[in-house]
Amino acid sequence: MSEAAERVRALSLWTGEVDPRPVSGGLSNVNFCVEDGGSKYFVRICEDSPYHHVFRDVEARCSQAAFKAGVSPKLVHYETGAMVFDFKEARTYDGADVIANIDRLVPLVKRCHREVPKHLRGAAPLFWVFHVLRDYAHVIREGKSRSLSHLARYMAIAEVLEAETGQVELVFGHNDLLPANFIDDGERVWLVDWEYGGFNTPLFDLAGMAAMAGFSKEDETRLLEAYYDRAADDAVRRKYSAMRCAAALRETMWAMVSEMHLTPPPGADYAEYTTENQERFEVSLEMFESEFGG
Repeated sequence: MSEAAERVRALSLWTGEVDPRPVSGGLSNVNFCVEDGGSKYFVRICEDSPYHHVFRDVEARCSQAAFKAGVSPKLVHYETGAMVFDFKEARTYDGADVIANIDRLVPLVKRCHREVPKHLRGAAPLFWVFHVLRDYAHVIREGKSRSLSHLARYMAIAEVLEAETGQVELVFGHNDLLPANFIDDGERVWLVDWEYGGFNTPLFDLAGMAAMAGFSKEDETRLLEAYYDRAADDAVRRKYSAMRCAAALRETMWAMVSEMHLTPPPGADYAEYTTENQERFEVSLEMFESEFGG
């Protein structure tokens, strides 16, 4: 943490000496709050993570587009290894908050899907969860992960889920809608953390929200009806349910890969996170199989 704080102090944008204050939370980055020149900033110390397909120049472009689309705080400075955003005095959501605010969050997610790509510059990033899962499988196998025994079953399920998903609509997705990536300043909700931003099906964001917040079937119905402005037919519900399983499996395998290749920030435990998401995946899979057959 002291080394990261020194990197913050050395950033080129400050008008004078700064005193970085650690901000808790986050699974893969070290964060600080910094006051400088009468303004307050949120600083992330972060590196490229090729094993997770995370490249910070792409994240910076997505962050800039998200600000211009009105869904995310402004990225005021980017240099290798660090991003600096306007600081928002805001409450970080948990799963219960997401469920309680479905009607507020759906317009925000829709705005992400429709408006962010209008402002995106440069090459188009893509996020296709089934490609991510296949690549994670290579990493897990080559690294002889402690979770290797699960791999054959997981990838067989992923193949079925991809077939169930079929053809999809293409929008610009956030692709990491953990509850903690919604922050509420009392007047509005912001969407933060664009590491995985890229073109994708809207069902992945909707399914990711549901899987990570622990939606019930009734919550999912509210979510789908709010997003599509109509009752969801069986075909949409089936694709959505398959994608919820895929979203939960991706988070599980993200944790497995992180165990091998990331140093956890303070408060993060990747082994524990793997177990937590394995359980979440099995719940999503059971819901899919009970409604649509296995």
